[in-house]
Amino acid sequence: MIDLLKEADPEVYSVIQQELHRQMNVLEMIPSENLVSEPVLEAMGSVFTNKYSEGYPHKRYYGGNEFTDIVEEIAINRAKQLFGAEHVNVQPYSGSPANIAVYFALLQFGDKVMGMSLAEGGHLTHGHAVNFSGRAYKFVQYGVSREDERIDYDAMRKTALAEKPKIIVSGATAYSREIDFKQIHEIAQECGAISMTDIAHIAGLIVAGVHQSPFPFTEVVTTTTHKTLRGPRGGMIMCKEQYGQAIDKAVFPGLQGGPHEHTIAAKAVCFGEALKPEFKTYGKQIVKNAKALADALQAGGLRLVTGGTDNHLLLVDLSDKGVSGKEAEIALDKANITVNKNMIPFDKRKPFDPSGIRLGTPVLTTRGMKESEMKEVGRLIVKAVGKWNDEAMLANVKAEVIDLCKDFQFYR
Repeated sequence: MIDLLKEADPEVYSVIQQELHRQMNVLEMIPSENLVSEPVLEAMGSVFTNKYSEGYPHKRYYGGNEFTDIVEEIAINRAKQLFGAEHVNVQPYSGSPANIAVYFALLQFGDKVMGMSLAEGGHLTHGHAVNFSGRAYKFVQYGVSREDERIDYDAMRKTALAEKPKIIVSGATAYSREIDFKQIHEIAQECGAISMTDIAHIAGLIVAGVHQSPFPFTEVVTTTTHKTLRGPRGGMIMCKEQYGQAIDKAVFPGLQGGPHEHTIAAKAVCFGEALKPEFKTYGKQIVKNAKALADALQAGGLRLVTGGTDNHLLLVDLSDKGVSGKEAEIALDKANITVNKNMIPFDKRKPFDPSGIRLGTPVLTTRGMKESEMKEVGRLIVKAVGKWNDEAMLANVKAEVIDLCKDFQFYR
């Protein structure tokens, strides 16, 4: 994949090759990760990395941006076509800056906002106390019910009507069920709030038609481009036209300087790929694989939070297995299965050593694996978690993983 670098900087080249080897020989199951196509990689490494382009198309502060304008407009127009958005800003560096830009545009510091609790599946930028969002604004949190571990919309409505937030943020990072964006928008309307949806994890599933879309009713939508959308690491904001000017000003000059136009070029390529019919097939397969994996894990005796999945991820509760999420993550790493430790709802353990692990199917689906492989992957996970401190057994699982991966190489 890299030729010139090998001679120019063999030290960095070596590390990149090691990372390539790692990616192709592990089961990468962190649900927020994916593998981009080689055209996306090529755009990321293009000459647009050389160009400063503060401002927006046809309104730049520097000269020489005629082609920068074209590529950014391609990205904007493709995003509008993908999602049916009225206004699009493709300049946010990632998902967290995109969320912060929306708050900065539409709120005053200290205003009240409502978001999903991180401990119950939400995101840091949805109001956690250690994050800028939770320090700059007064967040009230909603979550899931103890009975079924699903979002409690009735409780959300009661809290929203009592607290009267200016924005209600929906979206999650560790929630395996479909989110009812329409109902949340209706709750926002009832209490006079703006509805904001963070679809970072599920953008690709929305494009594929396997998850409810927040369009056309939700007023502001943010996303990353590097998860199920299978693009470069970056962010995007989509909104009703009435909020476009304020959000654009918040992104630049409010919070960011020159946009990363090489990444925006790669976003344009990613959006072009997502517009093709085969992307819908791909998105549907992600969910099919997640459901097949869920079945395999449950058959092996592992409990899934909410009892299953509607999307690309699963949250496994290990609290009755004699192993913590941290210990399971380390053990699975030794077996070449990459997951992340994660809190489960109402977890009694601490965030750095929680009771669960989070895993997903986007990368395995990108590599071409289907339901039959998910059955095998589930078996290997159950085996590794069941004997997490048996080094010899973990080595045997690692060998099986490497053998499975041989048939599903992606970068050649």
